[in-house]
Amino acid sequence: MQAETKENGLRSFFLVAAQHRFFTEPSPKAGNCDPSAHSRARSAAVTGVMDPARVSQLKHFVDMCKSNPSVLADPSLSFFRDYLESLGANLPPSAYGPGGSKSKDHVVEESDEDMADTEAAAPKVEEEEEDEIIESDIEIEGEIVEPDNDPPQKMGDPSIEVTEENRDASQSAKAQAMEALSEGNLEKAVEQLTEAITLNPTSAIMYATRATVYIKMKKPNAAIRDANAALEINPDSAKGYKSRGMARAMLGQWEEAAKDLHVASKLDYDEEISAVLKKVEPNAHRIEEHRRKYDRLRKEREERKLERERQRRRAEAQAAYEKAKKQEQSSSSRKPSGMPGGFPGGMPGGFPGGMPGGFPGSTPGGMPGGFPGSTPGGMPGNVDFSKILNDPDLMTAFKDPEIMAALQDVMKNPANLAKHQANPKVAPIIAKMMSKFAGPQ
Repeated sequence: MQAETKENGLRSFFLVAAQHRFFTEPSPKAGNCDPSAHSRARSAAVTGVMDPARVSQLKHFVDMCKSNPSVLADPSLSFFRDYLESLGANLPPSAYGPGGSKSKDHVVEESDEDMADTEAAAPKVEEEEEDEIIESDIEIEGEIVEPDNDPPQKMGDPSIEVTEENRDASQSAKAQAMEALSEGNLEKAVEQLTEAITLNPTSAIMYATRATVYIKMKKPNAAIRDANAALEINPDSAKGYKSRGMARAMLGQWEEAAKDLHVASKLDYDEEISAVLKKVEPNAHRIEEHRRKYDRLRKEREERKLERERQRRRAEAQAAYEKAKKQEQSSSSRKPSGMPGGFPGGMPGGFPGGMPGGFPGSTPGGMPGGFPGSTPGGMPGNVDFSKILNDPDLMTAFKDPEIMAALQDVMKNPANLAKHQANPKVAPIIAKMMSKFAGPQ
């Protein structure tokens, strides 16, 4: 008696498993259904074999839906559309009739409550508007002069060949310039030095000497041009660095002046350089400290800005995660329960009330009573199928094509059960099902 109960229960379970894959397995070619289809279907449920006529009708209907999806727009087939959508199917617009949009029942809209929760979950990062950094004035000691904007003074032609006569004449002009300088005649001194440079444009000392005269005349730009010319001829010209450093100090270029004067002091130290450095260096240090201070403030300000940006991005990412999580939970709570891959809530009595008009090619009246012989909840027999449907191993087995093929083979002919018990993949599933269908001891 127990063996018979197991066999009947197992047949019923195979039928349920086959129905779980009903829409994905190939079916026989559609044929005409005679008036005795309903009684044969009832008998098929008892024996555990699906009525081929019903399968053929269903296949015919599916083929018709493929060729003309607008058939699904019939309000009486809304339950079938709902079933397909519950499987994740994307139906064409014509399946929804005029307007071609998904039914409101299956459009998941975000409620005001969801929006409120999302806004509450998103931490707000305050955007601090920092004031622009305004640099303070630097207390500078020492006088500066207005830059001279005279046309550039005459320079020598470095490409000419300097003869001995030219060198002698150049030295003579320089001597006259020194004499004019001692007399305080700066203009004449510049004229004589310009003649000396023209006669011997390769002499760095001539340019450096004229630069010192321009410093006395408070023409720092002219002095810098001569000092640069001297350093081009002789990069180790102490007088060139000295005159350029003093000229830059006159223009308030304290840091550059300090660098030039330090180089001049290393090349040829004198008291005048030391005296000028004592005035220049304090200002150069104040400028350097001032620059470091505001460089640091700008860097800190930029780091705070970057940190706020990082916090904002983290907050947005967290809010997006919380929103997606809540939507997923909300979507899961809205999904209808039922047999995986089957009609929501099972198939009570099969297709409810039959399909008015029937499948094409069927007898008038459609399929009265839907799938035959099933008990309320869509499952045949008197076994507690909730334990089966909640078994993760069995639900995973439904997704395995090899196992499903074996189940269908046994469903067609229960005598084939023995040959599948040797399959290490199928045998454990069959054993587990047999144990669940076992009668009371």
